[in-house]
Amino acid sequence: MEEKSFKPFISADRVLPEITPVSIGLGIVLAVLFGAANAYLGLRVGMTVSASIPAAVLSMGIIRIILKRDSILENNLVQTIGSAGESLAAGAIFTLPALFMWANESDAVSKPSFWVIAIISLCAALLGLIFMVPLRSALIVEEHGTLPFPEGTACAEVLLAGEEGGEKSKTVFSGLGIAALYKFIADGLCLFPSEIDWNIKKLGTGFGADVLPALASVGYICGKKIASYMFAGGVIGWFVVIPLINFFGDSSLFPPAKAPVSELGPWGIWSTYIRYVGAGAVATGGIISLVKSFPTIVRTFKKAIQGFGHKEAVEERTNRDLPMKGLLILALAIIVVIWLLPAIPVGLLGALIIVVFGFFFATVSSRMVGLVGSSNNPVSGMGIATLLIATALLKSTGHTGIAGMTSAICVGTIICIIASMAGDMSQDLKTGYIVGATPRNQQIGELIGCVVSALAIGGIMYLLDAAWGFGSKELPAPQATLMKLVVEGVMGGNLPWILVLAGVGIAIAVEIIGIPVLPVAIGVYLPIHLSTPIFIGGLIRAFFDKEGEDGKAVTERGVLYGSGLIAGEGLIGILLAVFAVIPTSSGKSLLQAINLGGKLGNAGGVIFFALLLASIVFFTRNKKNA
Repeated sequence: MEEKSFKPFISADRVLPEITPVSIGLGIVLAVLFGAANAYLGLRVGMTVSASIPAAVLSMGIIRIILKRDSILENNLVQTIGSAGESLAAGAIFTLPALFMWANESDAVSKPSFWVIAIISLCAALLGLIFMVPLRSALIVEEHGTLPFPEGTACAEVLLAGEEGGEKSKTVFSGLGIAALYKFIADGLCLFPSEIDWNIKKLGTGFGADVLPALASVGYICGKKIASYMFAGGVIGWFVVIPLINFFGDSSLFPPAKAPVSELGPWGIWSTYIRYVGAGAVATGGIISLVKSFPTIVRTFKKAIQGFGHKEAVEERTNRDLPMKGLLILALAIIVVIWLLPAIPVGLLGALIIVVFGFFFATVSSRMVGLVGSSNNPVSGMGIATLLIATALLKSTGHTGIAGMTSAICVGTIICIIASMAGDMSQDLKTGYIVGATPRNQQIGELIGCVVSALAIGGIMYLLDAAWGFGSKELPAPQATLMKLVVEGVMGGNLPWILVLAGVGIAIAVEIIGIPVLPVAIGVYLPIHLSTPIFIGGLIRAFFDKEGEDGKAVTERGVLYGSGLIAGEGLIGILLAVFAVIPTSSGKSLLQAINLGGKLGNAGGVIFFALLLASIVFFTRNKKNA
């Protein structure tokens, strides 16, 4: 569809409420809630989900049904502000937990302060916003009809459907409530274990599943293909590599393990050996994604440079952006902050390099999400590429040891957040373009979301670290652990490179046969207990996937319910983290005091998970939901 022939839902000559106290207040609340929920989800399974659609649905439910207000543009601004929390959290949790892990490993290393986290996150988020503004015309307007922006278009459809009624918000709220109750029973009261596990002694391995709502929902939202690829990676790790290590290793001791293979067990082998194989596969998958998208990157980067500073003769309401002069001044101020911030000792040249790489990857991210959606945006690949370069440069200039590694992680954090924010903002601007929003108002909304989310993410990370610790079984922080391994390997040269290169070989083999590398690689890297419920969720989605309008409506109901399940579990996860740090008179934490000790055992976990899956089926197939 050409730009000239496109007519937004709200025409440029109509003015409806957008930036209001209601939209700002509700957007801020959702930014914090979805930021916290996605931080928890990402630290647990290594991936996050877009918050735009559930934020839009919740906004419609509150603004239209409860407050009796009627402005689609007000709803759109709520989801714009709300989704900023999710995207900033996605960039931050891929890297910053590495700093906490180093601090937990050594008393000589301090954890980053709340304000350091806030300043780094805010600088990065603002740069992502600044870089996206000149890209809007080229990517959103000129290529409307060429770049689909799947999540942005879907969010627009949800908002347009909301003009007809608020039934969809009931589905999201139902999922949120059910998941919250389920999560509290499983991980709060601990009536049954949320992770069921069996040892398969004849194969020298194990099998199980984390029977939690968010994981099945991730599988449903991603679909059968992606879920299958992740599960296939888990099968490679747990039913191929672990049995082989057990068979050939037996009573031998191989570095980096500190005990013989026969004494490690499946989990010990996974943490000691398989994680490095998975790290090599994930790193290679990210690099392959970047290489394959390089022609697209070059074209988009060229267009962005050519269109930078271009000004329309007459600015309609739907074509007004924030003034570039002010944004350039803000960008210069951020460069100075990065230059002078002690946590990132990279100097003025390093700050300029960060900005150049940031604009480059913001362009990449915005283009990629336009083509394949936010779920397939290779932010981790961009982060790995940045860390490899940044760590090597820091090492060559004398910034070595923990100080150099900390600097590298901070640089990687900035790039990851820039890429994540730019991708999310492009989806939001696409939604706004379809419904007829004012780009400037959306950009102001993103600015508000950036500030609030940057202030919130530090508190969220400190809370989760105090409750369970990053890198623990409850919060494995897979992406951050991978980034930590990459930086340590480049800086110290002490990684078991044979294992890493084995992962590289697996990734190359997967690419040769034409299968997407990253989901398979993540499956190898994560325990199979995480990919199993994701695979089950994908199978449920495949059962309901049909062609035509009816099939689309059925799938949409399931996605909305799944989004509610993810939000509900994430929010209760944060609440339980609060319980874990509240002491009681007995000396135990509040979370320990309410623990029932898993009385129902694995059988209880299977039964409750089956009931949860039945609820997904029920809400997916029924038009009139309870």
